[in-house]
Amino acid sequence: METQTVALPRPSLAQFKLMWITALGAALILAQSIAAQARPESFADLAEQISPAVVNITTSTTVAGRTGPQGIVPEGSPFEDFFREFQDRDGNDNAPRRTSALGSGFVISEDGYVVTNNHVIDGADEILIEFYSGEELRATVVGKDPNTDIALLKVETDEPLTFVTFGDSDTARVGDWVIAMGNPLGQGFSVSAGIVSARGRALSGSYDDYIQTDAAINRGNSGGPLFNLDGEVVGVNTAILSPNGGSIGIGFSMASNVVTKVVDQLKEFGETRRGWLGVRIQNVSEDMVEAIDGLDVAAGAMITDVPEGPAKEAGMLAGDVIITFDGKDVADVRGLVKQVGNAPVGKAVRVVVLRDGKTQTLKVTLGRRETAENTPIPAVAGQPDEPEEKDIMGLTLTPLTDDMRSELGVDEGTMGLVVVGVDEASKAYEKGLRAGDILTEAGQKKLSSVADLEERIADSREAGRKSLLLLVRSGGEPRFVALNIEE
Repeated sequence: METQTVALPRPSLAQFKLMWITALGAALILAQSIAAQARPESFADLAEQISPAVVNITTSTTVAGRTGPQGIVPEGSPFEDFFREFQDRDGNDNAPRRTSALGSGFVISEDGYVVTNNHVIDGADEILIEFYSGEELRATVVGKDPNTDIALLKVETDEPLTFVTFGDSDTARVGDWVIAMGNPLGQGFSVSAGIVSARGRALSGSYDDYIQTDAAINRGNSGGPLFNLDGEVVGVNTAILSPNGGSIGIGFSMASNVVTKVVDQLKEFGETRRGWLGVRIQNVSEDMVEAIDGLDVAAGAMITDVPEGPAKEAGMLAGDVIITFDGKDVADVRGLVKQVGNAPVGKAVRVVVLRDGKTQTLKVTLGRRETAENTPIPAVAGQPDEPEEKDIMGLTLTPLTDDMRSELGVDEGTMGLVVVGVDEASKAYEKGLRAGDILTEAGQKKLSSVADLEERIADSREAGRKSLLLLVRSGGEPRFVALNIEE
């Protein structure tokens, strides 16, 4: 049989374009289908994998009984007997009482280390750990850190425990899926899912680095883990920001990269050992930039006071602006506090400061913050009293006298000018200066008289500056304020 060859018509350019678009659309649909399949249709497998490492925590505390109607009515009041009789009808209030609290935690090693929040176990006489299997074990406190609200517990067991590992919280992105596990409202083991809503949140602590999440976190979830989809702990569920004090609100988990440093120290030392620089600092504001030689942007941390300690030994001065610490740029006070706190005690670090328009590198051997927190600040060398009073930049100023030092509760040798009045229409008033404040420096130089201040103002005007940097002590706390000096 003879075969015939049929010539197919060659597609036109328009037909070829249509075929190409159709193929591209099919490829996109296929790619979207594959991506959709990559999303978790269920968290069940992950929850089943990590649940055995999550624990419920029950604590018991002995509370002293009341001894009578103190605080209800004044002692000797005719109503005192009435209230005592009323209390006696309710039983013996003098007897100690047991109270209990609930929380969550998670196992981080097969030999029984458990992480939770400090506030879950703080003051507890007895800590009971309940595992997913229903087994219960008593726990002891290895160490705790109120600053980050983290505690490390230990249970003793002959069998290796299922545990989870920490992940890198710095890789958690806004929008990533996360899972919270714990014991919400005392209802037992519970799982909730959500996303990372925000990063780098701070609530009240110096070392705060919270992950904000919309995964449901309620009372009882405290101390429980926040997991990524790899089953790694990226946070410890710690706080709820609520408009009404209840459980409904915004959930926060302390980032795992903060927690791991604390846990390692608690495991090794039973306490935290944070680096200490030994300075009082404040943020650099926009209006300070023009008043400080060599400063172009509002960044760094300005030193307001240098008590006895590592920084003073290294030659740091009030008025220095810390630009870098241990090779890393300093963005602000919060950043510096975290950098110093994460540095090892005893480490010699290089700190770059801006002073008199030039940068200087100082080598500082860090102390330990926990040891130094209650160290008293010594007095500054004194100067003779010089009674005079003058109105400058909206402030009525007079040199600090011995009587004023006693009245204001400042150290015996402190020098400076006392604010005895403030013009309420002035910039000084807008920036929070009030009667009783003390100006100790102007232009980053000591003040002992009104003439000193006038000289600093003249020098600043001659240098073409529009503002002058003042070091002000309000209630004993130092801060820098830039005031306009234009005539």
